[in-house]
Amino acid sequence: MTEFRVPKLNNNDTSYVLVEWLAEDGQEVRDGDPIVLLETSKATEEVEAPADGVLRRLLAEGAECEPGQVIARLLASADEPPAETTGGHPDRNPDGNPGEPQTSTPPGDVSGVIVTAPARELIEAHGIAMERVYALGRKVIRRTDVEELLGAREPSPAVADDATAGNDTTAGDDDAAGDDDAQWITLSRAQQRTAEVVERSRREIPAAFTAMNVDVTEVLSLARDLTRRLRTLVGLPEMVVKAAGGLLDRFPMFFAEPGPGPRARRAATADVGVTVDVGRGLFIPVVRDAGNRPLAEIAGDLVGFRKTALTGSFRERDLQGGAITLTLHTHDGIVFAVPIVFPGQTCALSLTAPRTEVVQDGPGFAVRKTATVGLAYDHRYINGRDAAEFLGELRTALESPARFLTENG
Repeated sequence: MTEFRVPKLNNNDTSYVLVEWLAEDGQEVRDGDPIVLLETSKATEEVEAPADGVLRRLLAEGAECEPGQVIARLLASADEPPAETTGGHPDRNPDGNPGEPQTSTPPGDVSGVIVTAPARELIEAHGIAMERVYALGRKVIRRTDVEELLGAREPSPAVADDATAGNDTTAGDDDAAGDDDAQWITLSRAQQRTAEVVERSRREIPAAFTAMNVDVTEVLSLARDLTRRLRTLVGLPEMVVKAAGGLLDRFPMFFAEPGPGPRARRAATADVGVTVDVGRGLFIPVVRDAGNRPLAEIAGDLVGFRKTALTGSFRERDLQGGAITLTLHTHDGIVFAVPIVFPGQTCALSLTAPRTEVVQDGPGFAVRKTATVGLAYDHRYINGRDAAEFLGELRTALESPARFLTENG
């Protein structure tokens, strides 16, 4: 018999949601077969069987689980009786019978719909009728589904009356004070995890910041040409990822992982995390080996990441292992942005949207496009002079993009 324990999927979460079993109870599975779907704050990940055997499930769909918890067993044969679990995670139902799955279905619920624990907490906190939840027509109800329902709710009568009465809210103040929906905005699960990472970064990393303006007129023109030739979207972010990846050998500390004591572990490849936010939460998928791969492949990766972000179906391996992070700030009017240095990294880049500038050119004037590239860095490992040199090399690569053209024909 082999115990199937929940693996550690990321460093930010202490619990996950068991979204769906991919194999039936009693089914024979092979080593490497995907058998369960686990949801973290950032992704949904298929987890594979660690050995051959007959699956005996111990946890119900929709329940929360922790890294290291036994949620199933793989038996040598269907006739082998499951043994009791020992250790810190007893896999029992509330009546204490070993081997029976826990349930997240409330008494009287005959809908067959699975509601995850985080979703149920939000439903109860806001008093949402279960009929509205079931009307979504989904097999598994997650917290994000409930958040969509909250976003779609019509204003309460008190709010509607205030709007039609010239915002005279004096008579309704007492009612509003007792209305949780009117007083509180609940952070999404993903945003809560983001908050935890930001707090940890601020607490542990003494960060400094340097920014540099870059003339991106020529590189944007080249990007448009490459978009037509490569038949995939190439923009300034793709160019920055490629240019930054090419600096690994000259600036190894910028891609290193801080270690214990006065040292940092070298990165073998320039794996660049890039922020993606299409309105469903912030994700940071990783472009692997950006310094050695063709620009067309990097562009393809980023196009794929944007599509995946629309469904929120990232795998954990898409989001893990970044050596440096590039945060994109593409709204017009942003002059510069200070990124967060994520734990496990020594620095993070930020990039603003290109903006038009009029500059003097001899006796006349010229119009050019500029963008600001910023660098937040852990001052324990990187000094201001190093940061300026790194940004200077990045600016040179972007302002003289001949190598991009040579590499891509």
